[in-house]
Amino acid sequence: MWQALAFLALAGGVWLHFWWRKRWREASREKAQREEEIASLREEQRKTAVQSEAQQQALFNSIAEGVLVLDIEGRIQLANQALKRLMRVSHEIRGQSVLEAFRLHQLTEVIRRISEDGPVLGFELELPGTGRRYLQVNAAPILDAERKQQGSVLVLHDLTRLKQLESTRKEFVANVSHELRTPLSLIKGYVETLIDGAKDDPVVAGRFLQTILKHTDRLTFLIEDLLTISQLESGQGALNIQPVELQPITERVLEDFQSRAGEKRTTIKNAIPLGLAVRADSDRLQQVLFNLVDNAIKYGHAGRQITVSARVLDNEKAEICVQDDGPGIPADALGRVFERFYRVERGRSRELGGTGLGLSIVKHIVQCHGGEVWAQSELGQGSSFYFTLALASS
Repeated sequence: MWQALAFLALAGGVWLHFWWRKRWREASREKAQREEEIASLREEQRKTAVQSEAQQQALFNSIAEGVLVLDIEGRIQLANQALKRLMRVSHEIRGQSVLEAFRLHQLTEVIRRISEDGPVLGFELELPGTGRRYLQVNAAPILDAERKQQGSVLVLHDLTRLKQLESTRKEFVANVSHELRTPLSLIKGYVETLIDGAKDDPVVAGRFLQTILKHTDRLTFLIEDLLTISQLESGQGALNIQPVELQPITERVLEDFQSRAGEKRTTIKNAIPLGLAVRADSDRLQQVLFNLVDNAIKYGHAGRQITVSARVLDNEKAEICVQDDGPGIPADALGRVFERFYRVERGRSRELGGTGLGLSIVKHIVQCHGGEVWAQSELGQGSSFYFTLALASS
């Protein structure tokens, strides 16, 4: 009897052993499965967090304005790429104060005003360094649910281009006013003199009327040139681009100057190769050549030569040159000769006539064709004006 009981006990023990072992294995598998699921969920959460952070950073960096986020102590927490470009920094600036990162006391003043007065709008500052650069700062505090400040956010906008345009506009208005006032004052003066009795002297009256006519023409040319520049800048002057042979069109322009060149005993040479053609608006190209040759005759020495030449560059474009033997242009003025109303010698330029817009018109026409324009000169050695146009075959 005891042997049967021992056998049953042994069998029960074996069964229990295998049952517990099976349960242990199942529990281990379940545990491993749960751990795997937890690890998978954690990895998915990590990827989601990384993707979300990347999306937020991409969105942050896509903002065109410079954005700066500071903590309550005024240390940088976030700065987008636009801000780094504006401030010209490439190193890591997180954790630094504004003064440490940018060396700008004005921004420190903005942060102080945020803490004391709240949002700051339209604060302008000038950046140090070469070239004048201006920024506009709009800033606001970051508040928690209890309206306590936890930090601040600053948005910086580059005002440099707007400041430059405003300066250009003011200078342009001042120049136009001056250029209009001078001939109008002269016309008014001569008319008043005629009314006061000079009209009774035919010789004096004739001379005065010729002067009035000259200054009326000057006003007409000025207004026409202003309208031309306005059309070119606004894109309203549509170009009729076609293949144009340079040599014949240059010859037509030079024929118009033969009498003026003869008065100064100046020889004008057309050295452009036959058959060289470019893609251009024929009328606008004639205007470019006319203005350049007009300047060359106006400022060139009597009894000398003006040469119009051209050559092919890289089989893609032609380089046209108008060369004179005038007094030359000082190095400091060479980069400004294409500006509106800029004159190297104001007194002499007005004495010789012109509106001060000829070279500016040349620049705008060439740029509308996709070309480049520049000048080279040495004092006493004359000047060379170059511009490029696409070849007709390119």
